Amino acid sequence: MRILAIDTSNLVLSTAVVEEERVLGEWTTNLNKNHSVRLMDSISQLLDSLDLGPDQLDGIAVARGPGSYTGVRIGVATAKTMAWSLGIPVIGVSSLLAVAANAGGYSGMIVPLFDARRGQVYTGGYRSGTDMTVREALPERIILLRDWLPIAAEAAADGPVLFLGDDVSIHRSVITEVLGEQAQFAPPFINHTRAAGIGWLAAKQIGEAENVHQLVPEYLQLAEAEAKLKARGCST
Repeated sequence: MRILAIDTSNLVLSTAVVEEERVLGEWTTNLNKNHSVRLMDSISQLLDSLDLGPDQLDGIAVARGPGSYTGVRIGVATAKTMAWSLGIPVIGVSSLLAVAANAGGYSGMIVPLFDARRGQVYTGGYRSGTDMTVREALPERIILLRDWLPIAAEAAADGPVLFLGDDVSIHRSVITEVLGEQAQFAPPFINHTRAAGIGWLAAKQIGEAENVHQLVPEYLQLAEAEAKLKARGCST
């Protein structure tokens, strides 16, 4: 099973090709660049460097959000188009889960978060099993950070809470103020999603692959324009 994995859901642009037991190749940047311009080039360059053609892929994996509305749409649309044209499965993976997976083996509560503006964050709570696979312990949501921190702390049962994600630095002072020494912070090299991790997670779900037309982004909230249309009773 050879899977092409894609993430454009946040600032990171990452592509990888993975097999069941190894990562064949990975290409990742964490820059403020236009994903729509660079994504297909990165996929092409990665496949070329591995001497692989698209017809040698067995599936496509993609970070389905939450995150940047535009970024999520770019990744999901690309993954669906490629999967449909190649006639192979497509698997959507939570962007939050993909970050949490970087902390597999951590004994406490794992809390990835992305900034959602106005004091809000996209977040969830995860626990790591003995097999290094992380599992959801608290549902993903968009929530005010100050409302979220007591929930995460209580679920951790006085144990440590590991915060990770590139946006944690924006909120670190508030986290420390509320949780004190209970809060721990991940090192920078595991703060962002890796396409290789998305591919690994997707490989475990390949038997549950969605119909290519049913895969949709997961925003956790409506875009501002969509919310205004809905408030006026318009269909999107």
